[in-house]
Amino acid sequence: MSLTEDIKYKLARLNVLEKIIAINLVIFFIVLLFKPFLSTFLTWFELPSKFNSFFIKPWTIISYAFLHYGFIHLLFNMLWLYFIGRIFLNLFSPKMALNIYFLGAMVGGFTFQIGYGLFPHFFSENAYLIGASAAVRALFIFLCAYMPNKEIRILAFNLKLWYLGAFFVTIDAIGVFGQVNQGGNLAHLGGALLGYVYAKQLLKGNDIGRGFESMIDTVSGWFRFSNKTNMKTVYKDKSKVGGYTKGEFNQFNNQKKVDVILDKISKSGYDSLTAEEKEFLFKAGK
Repeated sequence: MSLTEDIKYKLARLNVLEKIIAINLVIFFIVLLFKPFLSTFLTWFELPSKFNSFFIKPWTIISYAFLHYGFIHLLFNMLWLYFIGRIFLNLFSPKMALNIYFLGAMVGGFTFQIGYGLFPHFFSENAYLIGASAAVRALFIFLCAYMPNKEIRILAFNLKLWYLGAFFVTIDAIGVFGQVNQGGNLAHLGGALLGYVYAKQLLKGNDIGRGFESMIDTVSGWFRFSNKTNMKTVYKDKSKVGGYTKGEFNQFNNQKKVDVILDKISKSGYDSLTAEEKEFLFKAGK
């Protein structure tokens, strides 16, 4: 197998979030090598704080999330994305991961612009936004809101996801009033809000990313070529939630709640359950 074929084989085996990591790495090293020659060109992919500049280059609401100028910035974002992705893709579909990732980037970007638009004298002038932090934060807070009592081990401690989520949201909120990366912290809060709302709606059986997913499918269909003789009419089941029928989703959702509760019992005992958790486990046992 040639080197090119080996690379193609390994790339094909990556999951969707790992492919996003690979894209970010490639872009970072291209920028690192050629930034002196690309400085003016790169401004066309940074998200501007001013709406009048944004209207000239609307694609920046997505492209900014693939730009990192600092290695530490890139490293932390990609490490977070890798570990969050391993948890997320064990529970949900790749399409949902992409929905939350890109919607988180968009909502984070608009939050950044709205903050600068409402309080222009509070923030630095002519600021721009880059980095995948808002998108990554959306995925992380989604998990924190969807299964808040799920415990993960950090060093010698077991911490519930919602503790971590609350900690990072608090740090971001404080950072908005700091002197460094105010715009970035605004974007983090926007991504966190998207992740939280998405999770809470999904628990109710509403996949708020379905419209975005349909739009992406439509756009990608414009560039997809197929043999007309083999075309089939496919009817998408709009009653499905996150790739499941309503009944399947409810069963899946309840099973995940039971798994989290049982995991809590194994670590802390039955008495550590809340009254709500005990009642849910009793009903599930029936």
